[in-house]
Amino acid sequence: MLDPLTHDSLSVKHGFFTRKGGVSKGLYAGLNVGFGSNDAHDKVAENRQRVADDLGVSRIMTLHQTHSSTVQILKSDTPLPDDALLGDALITDRDDISIGVLTADCAPVLFYAPQAGWIGAAHAGWRGALSGIIESTATALRDMTGAQAEIRAVVGPCISAPNYEVDLAFQDRFLQTDQNNEVYFSPATRDGHTMFDLQAYVGDRCRQAGCTSVNRITACTYAEPDRFYSYRRSCHRKEPDYGRQISAISLKEL
Repeated sequence: MLDPLTHDSLSVKHGFFTRKGGVSKGLYAGLNVGFGSNDAHDKVAENRQRVADDLGVSRIMTLHQTHSSTVQILKSDTPLPDDALLGDALITDRDDISIGVLTADCAPVLFYAPQAGWIGAAHAGWRGALSGIIESTATALRDMTGAQAEIRAVVGPCISAPNYEVDLAFQDRFLQTDQNNEVYFSPATRDGHTMFDLQAYVGDRCRQAGCTSVNRITACTYAEPDRFYSYRRSCHRKEPDYGRQISAISLKEL
């Protein structure tokens, strides 16, 4: 059985899926949905189909993610693309598909504009968040739904601050953009390093983008190896590859 995490504010079918319930083996054991990994293609395809079935759709649309601020729009009156689009967020008003993003420490964000009937999914790593992927997604949703539309956002599991050590050059990138970003950094035990709170940063970017409600699911991808894939954990363990989990949403009713 799959074991997606959900939030009541997203009152349509959705899930921040864990690695539970898939067919992948070995290093990728569980629900690996990353075709970019070296996992067997047929197992990744089966895992994706299981997610689609759980959400009540026949197809899940994802992206070739590039750590950018690019948003792709899938409108109900246009054909679906055959290949994955480039970018880091999708929005749609289609009810026959699910849209999702893949993560392995980055922050996934799911959006819902209930009155207008639009949904969104964004991949917010530190590069994408810093360059404006959250604001780009919120703007795209408002362009489609109207300036006053309610937009709900939920930030899903990602690497937590106690496990996200970065160097001071990393911190400087954020402080050069806005000195107020200092609040997202805390002391590290190693000299020349600091700890970064990605989830808090992404959540606040959602608020600054005008989302009318912002919530967080605070599980840490790094700290729970039986539950989540983690790029940084795989690097620390010197593993040759890693799986990816998916966070996805559809307009199907609960």
